[in-house]
Amino acid sequence: MTVATQAAPAAAQEQEMLISGSEAIAEALTLADIDVVTAYPIRPYDTVMQAIAKKIANGQLVAEYIVAEGEHSQFEIVKHASTVGARVFCGSSGVGWAYAMECLVVTPALRVPLVAMVGNRALDDPGAFGVEHNDALFVRDLGWLLCWIDSSQEALDTTLIAYRVAEDRRIFLPIAISADGAFLTHSQAITKVPSKSLVEKFLPPYNRGDLQLHPDNPITVAPQVNEDWVIEIRRQNNAATERAYTVIEEAYADFRRVFGRGPENPWFEEYMTEDAEVILMGMGTLSLPVKVAIRKMREEGKKVGLIRLRWFRPFPYEQLAEALRKAKAIGVIDRDYSFGSPFGSGVVATEVRAALYNAEHRPPLIGFICGLGGREVTLEDVYKTTEICYSAAKAGKTERATYWLGVRE
Repeated sequence: MTVATQAAPAAAQEQEMLISGSEAIAEALTLADIDVVTAYPIRPYDTVMQAIAKKIANGQLVAEYIVAEGEHSQFEIVKHASTVGARVFCGSSGVGWAYAMECLVVTPALRVPLVAMVGNRALDDPGAFGVEHNDALFVRDLGWLLCWIDSSQEALDTTLIAYRVAEDRRIFLPIAISADGAFLTHSQAITKVPSKSLVEKFLPPYNRGDLQLHPDNPITVAPQVNEDWVIEIRRQNNAATERAYTVIEEAYADFRRVFGRGPENPWFEEYMTEDAEVILMGMGTLSLPVKVAIRKMREEGKKVGLIRLRWFRPFPYEQLAEALRKAKAIGVIDRDYSFGSPFGSGVVATEVRAALYNAEHRPPLIGFICGLGGREVTLEDVYKTTEICYSAAKAGKTERATYWLGVRE
């Protein structure tokens, strides 16, 4: 249910609404005036599909709404719609995202600026609907740009920013916006929804230019190149990903100019890190219990802070190295797993270690795997994480590289 709470002043051109993360994305899609959306029901992503359907049924959005027979067709439809100039949206969760893998693999190489929402959930088997991040992380090495959100406001804002970035001619790559299943997809909060006129000042129409597939513009899409051009295509994709650092920063700066809000640092949120001896890290909605625990620990005199990653691809390795240069110990809480990885760590911990490899300051880094399958990341989990990090800071080294928290013995 969407509830409008009050009308904002005309100068602000925004209104406040009580909406969930999925509903916030639907609001952004309406404001972005998407042309084609495909749908296939799988929890918890299906909530955004339902919200968009209501928008179209109520006449608030004019778009083609295509129900596919599965996730594979779902992503194929929007991929091809994008090549002919349609602004598109799609999404899935868990094994549904995995079922579309063939389509997900080729989308970046075809330079399709598809925006998708991943309602993060555990992968089967065993069957589970709770949040894990492994589904979206499937595509981290394939050219998809990946970001994680932790509030309905960030869901709306990031969706608008995602179209601005993906459709920039310097990029033309797909973006997956990850929203923690249930914790964000279904939870409502007061959210500022801007006017259409304000959004139009920020988000230009989608224009493929000479890359638009049309009978009057015959071009080749998905050619069979074999060894002749594959490595050149991969290098072009890599160059686009490298340019994304600049394009993302430009988009956030313009967002602040147009809307009068938004983070100065697009890459990650810093919470009480200025004097922090121990810095905890993670992605998504685990920021809420971590922030609560940090406030309580600060009252006890413990200097603890949080860095919540917004963007995972491209990975902000230089910015992170600078932000972590004063820390005495780092604790990375992963809501994912990477079996057989270095030190048995989660994906984020492994990436942060790599980011710090060439840094002058490399404090002890401990990985923590927690909250899998939708289990809560509790205050006790955060306290234990901090205690282990303080011990590592005092010793100048880690006793163990990775801990699993909240696991039954």
